[in-house]
Amino acid sequence: MDITINGEPRVVASDATIAAVLSDEGLAGRRVAVEVNGEIVPRGRHQEHRLGEGDRVEIVHALGGG
Repeated sequence: MDITINGEPRVVASDATIAAVLSDEGLAGRRVAVEVNGEIVPRGRHQEHRLGEGDRVEIVHALGGG
């Protein structure tokens, strides 16, 4: 199915969860904030939250540095 991640079109499996998308993006286990269609999805729900056709996903992760 077609979704948008951080403004870029992506094709994901029809049963994709946020956790699966984070894994595909190389962000599994990282501290990230995820918003789907304008609503924050808590980390505890990433494994169960299924994405739908046309969803807009924003992923923000902290970068360390100093």
